[in-house]
Amino acid sequence: MTEESGLIIIFFIILFVAAAYAFVQNNRARKHFLLRQIQKGWGTLPEREYSYEELESISQYAKRIRKDQFYIDDTTWNDLDMESIFLLLNNTMSSCGEDYLYASLRLPRFDRETLEERERLAEFFRTHETERVALQKIFAKIGKIKDISITEYIYRIGEVERKGRGKYILLALLSLVSIVSLFIQPLFGVVFFLTVTAVNVFIHMKDSVAIEPYFASLSCILRILYASDPLKKLRIPEIEGYLKRIEQDAVSMKGIKKKARMLTNKKGMEDFIALLASYVNSFFLLDFIQFYGALNEYDGHQKEVEELIEQIGILDSAIAIASFREYLPFYTVPEFRADHEVSMDVKDLYHPLVSNPVANSISVSGGTLVTGSNASGKSTFLKNIAVNAILAQTVHTCVASAYYANMFKVMTSMALRDDLQGGESYYIVEIKSIKRILDEAKKGTPMLCIVDEVLRGTNTIERIAASSRILYTLNQPHVLSFAATHDIELSYILEEIYTNFHFEEEICKDDVKFNYLLMPGRATSRNAIALLEMIGYDKGLIKDAREAAEDFETKGVWGNLEGRKD
Repeated sequence: MTEESGLIIIFFIILFVAAAYAFVQNNRARKHFLLRQIQKGWGTLPEREYSYEELESISQYAKRIRKDQFYIDDTTWNDLDMESIFLLLNNTMSSCGEDYLYASLRLPRFDRETLEERERLAEFFRTHETERVALQKIFAKIGKIKDISITEYIYRIGEVERKGRGKYILLALLSLVSIVSLFIQPLFGVVFFLTVTAVNVFIHMKDSVAIEPYFASLSCILRILYASDPLKKLRIPEIEGYLKRIEQDAVSMKGIKKKARMLTNKKGMEDFIALLASYVNSFFLLDFIQFYGALNEYDGHQKEVEELIEQIGILDSAIAIASFREYLPFYTVPEFRADHEVSMDVKDLYHPLVSNPVANSISVSGGTLVTGSNASGKSTFLKNIAVNAILAQTVHTCVASAYYANMFKVMTSMALRDDLQGGESYYIVEIKSIKRILDEAKKGTPMLCIVDEVLRGTNTIERIAASSRILYTLNQPHVLSFAATHDIELSYILEEIYTNFHFEEEICKDDVKFNYLLMPGRATSRNAIALLEMIGYDKGLIKDAREAAEDFETKGVWGNLEGRKD
C-alpha cells in the first residue's frame, strides 16, 4: 500500500467517525427538541400559519372520501369561518392527522357509534400522557407537508411513467469503480473519480427535474411505513385494534421499504442522515434505482396506503381533540335527541374564536328570530349556534356547559358579498344562497339553518314581504331555523310561529356599551339616531330625524322633504 493510499484511507475513516458522531449528537438534540415542542404545544393554540393554497390542498382528502355523505358546503364553511376553527383544533403532528381532522369537520356524523369512538379516544389521550406522547413522537416522524396535501402526494404515484433502471445501475457501477481506482492509481483515480462525480451529479440534477414530485410522493409513503415500525411495538390495549390494522397494512408493503431505503427528498434535508443520503444518491444515483424498483412494489397497494393514512389520521386527530379540550375554559360532551321534531337546549354557549366571550343559554324548537342593533351580538350568537352543532357531530365537543339537540344538517346564509367574477349582484347571490337551504329542507331530514338579515339586498317593502314568507316556509317540524333581522315588522308578522329574542345596548354620554346577553322578546330600543347624536352629527339634523320617525309612527307614511332654499 502506498503512502497516498494510506492517507486516503485515514481521511475516509476520520470522515466516517466525524459523521457518526455528528449524527448521534444531532439525533439526540432533535429528540430532546421534539419532546419540548410536544409538551409546549399541549393544550395551547397551534402556532403554524397556513396559506390559502395549503388549506385548499388539505381539503382534498375530505372531497375524496365524502362519497354520499352530507358535506358542509363552501357557503356555510366560509360563513362560520370554519377554517379558523380547524386551525384552532389543529394540534396534530402529521399530515395524516390534519387531513383527517379537516375531513371530520367537513363531514358531520349522524351515527352515534362513530362519535362515541372519537369520544373514547379523545378522553383516553387526554388522561394518558405517556401513551399520548409516545404516539406524538412517532407521528412527528411522518411530519407535515407544506406544499400539497398527503392525499395529493399519494395519488401522484399513479401518474409517473414506469422506466427501466439499466442506465442508472451502469452509472452506479462506474462510481464504485472510480472509488476503487483511488486506492490502486491515486492520481488517475482522482481524475476518474471527479469525472464520474460530475457526470452523475449532472444526470441526477437533469432527471430529477421531471420526477422530483414523485420522489417526494414515494418518500411520503415511506415515512408512513417507517412510522408503522415503532407503532406496532407499542403495547396500548385501548388502541390495539388500530395498531393491528396499521401493522397488517405495513407488512403487506414491506417490499417497498426494502427497495427504497436510501430514498430522500428536499423536505428531509434538516435531518443529517437525510442530507448525507442525498449526497450518496447524487453520486451513485441510488434514488433513481430504488425509485423505479419501488414503483413496481407500490402498484396494487393503494388501498393499504389509504387505510394507513386513515388509521394514523384517526389517532392523531383524536389527540388534537384532546388538546383542544385542555385549551378551552370549559366544554361539554353533546347529548343527542332522536325525535323527528327538532329542538335545541344549550347552556353557557360561547364562541371559541372570541376573546373574553360572553356565554348565553337558549332553549328553542321551531323558528327563532333575533333582533337588535348592529354590533350587538346577533351574528356572533347565530354563528356560535351553528359552529357548536358542527362541533357536536364532528369532534364530539361543544363550547358550552350543556348541549342537548338533534343531529342536524347545518346550512347558513350569512357573510355574503357580490360575485364580481360571475357578474352577480349581492341580491342574486343572496337569493341563490337561501334557495339552496329551501331545497335541502324539502328532503325532510333534521336541519339547522341560519339566515342573517334576510334579503337585505332589496327594498324594504319587498324585503319584508318576501323574507316573512321564506321564514314561514322554513317553519317545518324537521327544521330548526334561526334568523337575525333589523326589521322589527318581521317579529310581529311571525310572532305566532317564531320565538323572539334580542340583544340590546346602553348608550352613555360618549360611548355605546354592549353586554352581548341574549334577552327574551323583540328589541324595543331604537338607538340609531341617538348614535348619530353621540358622534357629533348636526343637532338640527338629529331633531328633524327624530320628528320624522315620530310622525311616521303616528301616521304610517313618510312626509316629503321640500327642496332647500338658500
